[in-house]
Amino acid sequence: MRHPRDSEPSEVGKERSTAVLDVRGMVRATQQNTVAAVLGRRPGVMDVEVNPVAQSATVVFDPRQTSLAELRGWVTACGYHCVGQSVPAHVCDPMDEPDPPGPARAAEAVRTAHAGHEPGGVPSPDEAMGHGGHAVMAMAAMVADMRNRFLVAVVFSVPVVVWSPIGEEVFGWHAPVPFGLRQDVWALLLSLPVIFYSCSIFFVGAVGALRARTLDMMVLVAVAVGAGWLYSLIVTLTGGGEVFYEAATVLASFVLLGHWFEMRARGGANDAIRALLDLAPPKAVVLRDGEPVEIATAEVAVGDLLLVRPGTKIAADGVVVDGESEVDESTVTGESLPVHKAPGSAVVGATLNANGTLRVRATRVGADTALAQIVKLVQEAQNSKAPGQRLADRAAFWLVFVALVGGGLTLAVWLLASDRPFGEAMLFAITVVVITCPDALGLATPTAIMVGTGLGAKRGVLFKNAMALEASAGIQTVVMDKTGTLTKGEPEVTEVITAPGRDEDEILRLVAAVERESEHPLAEAVVRHAESRSVGPAQARHFENVPGHGATAVVDGHRIAVGNRRLAEREDADLGPLATRRDELAATGRTVVIATVDGVAAALIGIADAPRETSSAAVTELHALGVEVVMLTGDNQATAERIAQRLGIDTVIAEVLPGDKAATIAELQRGGRKVAMVGDGVNDAPALAQADLGIAIGAGTDVAIETADLVLMRSDPLDVPTALRIGRGTLRKMRQNLGWAIGYNAIALPIAAGVFEPATGLILRPEIAALSMSGSSVVVAVNALALKRLRLPRPVPANPADVGDDHGR
Repeated sequence: MRHPRDSEPSEVGKERSTAVLDVRGMVRATQQNTVAAVLGRRPGVMDVEVNPVAQSATVVFDPRQTSLAELRGWVTACGYHCVGQSVPAHVCDPMDEPDPPGPARAAEAVRTAHAGHEPGGVPSPDEAMGHGGHAVMAMAAMVADMRNRFLVAVVFSVPVVVWSPIGEEVFGWHAPVPFGLRQDVWALLLSLPVIFYSCSIFFVGAVGALRARTLDMMVLVAVAVGAGWLYSLIVTLTGGGEVFYEAATVLASFVLLGHWFEMRARGGANDAIRALLDLAPPKAVVLRDGEPVEIATAEVAVGDLLLVRPGTKIAADGVVVDGESEVDESTVTGESLPVHKAPGSAVVGATLNANGTLRVRATRVGADTALAQIVKLVQEAQNSKAPGQRLADRAAFWLVFVALVGGGLTLAVWLLASDRPFGEAMLFAITVVVITCPDALGLATPTAIMVGTGLGAKRGVLFKNAMALEASAGIQTVVMDKTGTLTKGEPEVTEVITAPGRDEDEILRLVAAVERESEHPLAEAVVRHAESRSVGPAQARHFENVPGHGATAVVDGHRIAVGNRRLAEREDADLGPLATRRDELAATGRTVVIATVDGVAAALIGIADAPRETSSAAVTELHALGVEVVMLTGDNQATAERIAQRLGIDTVIAEVLPGDKAATIAELQRGGRKVAMVGDGVNDAPALAQADLGIAIGAGTDVAIETADLVLMRSDPLDVPTALRIGRGTLRKMRQNLGWAIGYNAIALPIAAGVFEPATGLILRPEIAALSMSGSSVVVAVNALALKRLRLPRPVPANPADVGDDHGR
């Protein structure tokens, strides 16, 4: 059974708050263990999920026991940079403010859980590069830093190799050592920049991991490089002999090269979040005393009046108070067509005003805007872990332990069981430590999840967590609520049938005059249809609303009655030839409105709940995936089956009371099926929670969206098969990556230990082991990025016959 996502509290007294923290400097995937271990032991921290690809961490904490400022301090204590929360630039984060005492501190912690940040505290490399406070932007600076470290390592490693025994054997280099130094002393001097600059990140990272009482790849690399270099240093200081400076420096170069390539590759996994962050405009124009003033978007407050000129972005969520325009909301909601805005219309921050000038009253700013919430939702999903990843993380920790023990055993076995010199045994041990690095295992699923959730975000498909991604891959049955999901939930005129001798436009003109005085949804549908036909205006007098029947009025001297059959009978109107047509319309699921003029039946107006243009295409795509489609509705069985037949739906479950929807889902699950429920209303929430995958239509209620595991921003049913395809593609990449990582370690470890050396003469040097290890991580990252080429359904409009409910009036 699925449960609602814990929502962040907005008032004092709540015991859970969630923040996505910026955590920069995680070079390797296994470094997440250090952050998770340190934060997980702190008071008030309930759960920590760290994503080394996104350079962020989702922390669930009790604001009564700790604060965001303390969390940031603990991250910094781990040896990483944390400037605050990882949120859009237009959000302000008051994390540097002193914590007020007592309840005020809790209130502040809760408030800041919804806020953004300004860079502060410990400076980070990307701040110097102008990347602001976004964690996703830190990757570019880290890539540049890794490149610089690699270049320094290469520049000094080349002469170390050239003046080593390998240089003489391979390159035939016999030049004398400069300055008359011994060869090992010369190699020692050249290795110093490599060890103390290029490799410093490994040693610092290893110290941080050990202080946190955990093991990661930094420990392995530090042990491998440090052991080879320290052994050589001791030999040099004690008079000279066989040294391994070339092995240590070339090993470092290859590890750094692999880091550089891998970080460049996994940096592409952040494209979706980077695109979302870039949507927010940096500046806003606010009207102060009637005069336009340009300010930073982060300074916009609730209640400010924004001036939005043509071609500019709206700075915050708000309501139009003056002006009309078309607004392109595709970047946030995914809707492809511009939406007309007029006074009273709600607008979304970061959307583009196309033509007219608008004055907008800001209603939600900062972290409360739709964009900030979307960014946070996607980040939380990317930081969450599927069960397979949690197992892989534990395995990675123990694999580091195995590598260290294996290196020690390899050294001991070669010394005790053979006549090999200590130097050769040391090389075998270093090779084992290097090649067993579990970094590919740690990257296997986070990178795929990053790409999958980002791919969904671009299409307006928001996965709330990795569990939702994994669940979507196994769905066998999709249950769709009809009204508001397969249909728009808005009545629409489908046909007008007039009595012989009656003019359709004239009847519509008279009927529309009456319906304009009514607030009934069916009346609004008739008025919209009449206006689309441009039938001309008319004035209704003596209007009378007849509850449960319809309405009457006098228009142009004629008594007009518009309503159901009971109202026609009250008017003593005989339907005559229209009676048969009325029954035919009702049989096809239409709601039939009867219009009488001076007591004579003049026309029948068929009204239906308008189907969404892509409902039929969505069903077709789901069938292509081998998924059964079930329609769940409170309609009568006959009407529901006609709708299902027109849309190609497999199974109909009709006449279901709202409270029974969850029980219906449970019944389907008892049949052994993995069930997804798609809905948009309050009465859908229990069913969404019951389903293996709850999918909320984005235009639905907040309750439904909170309960669901997945949100469709565009309210488009065609996005359901899109979500399932993304889930299946992501799970496929996760399995491929895990298989590669496990297989690589299973094969590489015995080769590195020299198990096959007596029979084959095969010896794997540490440098080659480093290249192989780094290459495996690059393969995992590149394979995950290939998910971006996943073929997704294109929104091709379908044209199903108009169908609807028989509600009467």
